[in-house]
Amino acid sequence: METSAQLVILAGFAIGLVYGAVGLLSGFCLMSSMRGWLAEGDGRLVRSYALAIAVAIAASQLLAGSGAIDLGKSIYLQPTFSVPVLFLGGLLFGYGMVLSNGCGSRALVLLGRGNLRSFVVVIVLAIAAQMTLKGLIAPARIALVQASQSAVNANSLPSLLATLGIGEAVSRGLAAIAIVIALILFAFAHPAFRRSPGQIAAGVIVGLLVAGGWFVTGYLGADDFNPVPVTSLTFIAPIADSLQYAMLSTGLTLNFGIATVAGVFAGSLVTALATGRYHLEGYSSPRHMLRSAGGAALMGIGGVMAFGCSIGQGLTGVSTLALASFVAVAGILLGTAAGLRGSLRVQPLAVA
Repeated sequence: METSAQLVILAGFAIGLVYGAVGLLSGFCLMSSMRGWLAEGDGRLVRSYALAIAVAIAASQLLAGSGAIDLGKSIYLQPTFSVPVLFLGGLLFGYGMVLSNGCGSRALVLLGRGNLRSFVVVIVLAIAAQMTLKGLIAPARIALVQASQSAVNANSLPSLLATLGIGEAVSRGLAAIAIVIALILFAFAHPAFRRSPGQIAAGVIVGLLVAGGWFVTGYLGADDFNPVPVTSLTFIAPIADSLQYAMLSTGLTLNFGIATVAGVFAGSLVTALATGRYHLEGYSSPRHMLRSAGGAALMGIGGVMAFGCSIGQGLTGVSTLALASFVAVAGILLGTAAGLRGSLRVQPLAVA
């Protein structure tokens, strides 16, 4: 009989497989979404992302409200957090995402399709993230957090509403319903998006995968003797852990994050081979490689500071309605916008 930890790993791999396939077929990516919206006038991808957030919030809050999972055990709902560090980390991640032409999850998807530029992005991101988590940069990060963190009376939108005297269940429902309705209206107000069943399906599936991750780790992994961390889709620390596991597997154990990373790559690879999309790609110039690697380093550092990436905070963190996640996402969006528009805009490079 399989233990809960083994079930979590298998389920994490399955979730990654689906995400990898959907990501390849739909182009699901926050950076691509914002580029299409801000630079090219195509709002379909950003609507797909908004729909994914709506579905993730609705499904995750239903699970939490029913008592199936305890989102309070996640890293997002902490009694203390540093607004400056979260926001700065988001800025670095967002700008790095533009430099590298995609986030960590997108790099995994493209790597499965044969994009060797993404191999460099994944490796550099993993090294930079590990340095920020436990290595040379970690002391500076910890010092910044300790100097700027503050205790909060409310760490989520529901708890903020509860300070007004509203009950916990009502607060959760009001906050979730208001955001979900707003996001759905934003998504389906766009005629081109309504005519894009593939993008609609991608948004729904990715949102459900986030809730699925919470269910897997928060319910299936709820073993009193061998509990697993309550988490869902996120890619900065898991990519770093995956590289470390590949090098030092005898001293480490598999977890949900590593299994998900492997699943995303495998799902993309299988889908690319099955649909004839697999082909090798490389850099067009040394400058292109340097810029891509620099962006990956910023994503690794910023993602750790922000406690997540465009998926880890943008979908998974926001699905908890944590105030810290909204701070991080604001930084990610602003950093991405700065890289796409204005004086700090990253100039496009021709690729091979």
